[in-house]
Amino acid sequence: MQAVIGKKLEQTQKFLSDGTRIPVTIVATPGNPVVSIKTMDKDGYWAMQLGFGERKHANKPLLGHIKKAQLQKAPFALREVRLTEKEAENLPEAGSTLEVATVLEEGDIVDVTGVSKGKGFAGGVKRHNFKGGPRTHGQSDRERAPGSLGQTTTPGRVYKGKRMAGKMGNDTVTLKNLEIVKIGSDFVWVRGLVPGKIGTVVTIKATGKKNKRFVEVMKTKEELAEIAAQEAKAAEEAEKARVLAEEEAKKAAAEAEAMAAKAAGSETPEESEGTKETEEAKVEVSEETKVAEESLEEAKEEVVEEVKTEAVATEAVAEEVKAEETEETEETKAEGSEETKETEGSKDKEETEETKEEAK
Repeated sequence: MQAVIGKKLEQTQKFLSDGTRIPVTIVATPGNPVVSIKTMDKDGYWAMQLGFGERKHANKPLLGHIKKAQLQKAPFALREVRLTEKEAENLPEAGSTLEVATVLEEGDIVDVTGVSKGKGFAGGVKRHNFKGGPRTHGQSDRERAPGSLGQTTTPGRVYKGKRMAGKMGNDTVTLKNLEIVKIGSDFVWVRGLVPGKIGTVVTIKATGKKNKRFVEVMKTKEELAEIAAQEAKAAEEAEKARVLAEEEAKKAAAEAEAMAAKAAGSETPEESEGTKETEEAKVEVSEETKVAEESLEEAKEEVVEEVKTEAVATEAVAEEVKAEETEETEETKAEGSEETKETEGSKDKEETEETKEEAK
């Protein structure tokens, strides 16, 4: 658990952005120097000692104590904040300053500890809200008396802690679950009232909780005017920066042109412009040649594909012609064999007829 130390300045009222009026305590929270760190090994517990304000006249023990943290001036007040072992993992170093913006945020739920106002010696009616005695029946002098204490022979004494008249106030009091409604560079607005009188040193501890329905404080006319002035100033600075950047860019371009002209043989600006135009023309010609080469390559690829397709077609035609020729040769062979058979048969008939005639 981290905390900051502040001084109670005043109690007032503010309005939220939805129109709700709330009580607010303004607490001054300039940076808190970390005076010392308590560790489990050396001190038996984890804690962080913070300082607040400045002391005009410090005694030697206090000066020796702050010397370890290398502080220039002794703080007005010292407060120790206990920490858990998990919280002690990210402890600041002794001598560093703890800012409120690094510990708290708007909407955080906090516990505020301080010393309450001292009321002096007070009776039971004021101190413990006793009712008092009756005003009639002869008890005109018993109106604010505490009455009987209720003790007899046994036990013969008054128990410790009996509510009676005594010193009232000037006690260390903690008010829990208060809300941070606004945080400035060196102040905090706490919703509600905190213990103590004006100028009391209070400790604000962050509980780690946030108000999910947080509503911010309504901004005043002065704050709105200040925001508008800051925005106008930021816009003016941005415009100045833009103009300066443009001027620097122009200057750099002119220097680059001058260096290019010098490198090209002290050419005039007109010649440098001509060289630029020729270079651009060269770039355009090179791009056109690239396009032409790409188109030529595509045409070549198309022609090669057409030749391949024609070659395939011619091969198919040649195969068809060859097949037709083979069929024709086979048919001619078959016809020749038939003719030879017919001629041989006619020759055999003639021979037989001749033999028959000779025999006759």
